[in-house]
Amino acid sequence: MSQNIDPKLLEILVCPMTKVPLRYDEKAQELLSDRAGLAFPIRDGIPVMLPDEARKMDDTEIKK
Repeated sequence: MSQNIDPKLLEILVCPMTKVPLRYDEKAQELLSDRAGLAFPIRDGIPVMLPDEARKMDDTEIKK
C-alpha cells in the first residue's frame, strides 16, 4: 500500500550523512540520497533515517 509523505516533511528532511536534500521515490517508498548513494525506507508513513537501515543504491539509480 503506497502512502504519500507530507510535502512539508519532505522539505525539511536531509540526508543524515551528507546533509543534502533527498528525492522521494513514491513507488519504492524510499527517500534517496544521490550524494551518499543510500535509499532510506519509509515504513508506515515514517521515514527511517538511520544509515544502518538504508539500502545502498546501485549506479543506475543515482542521479548525477
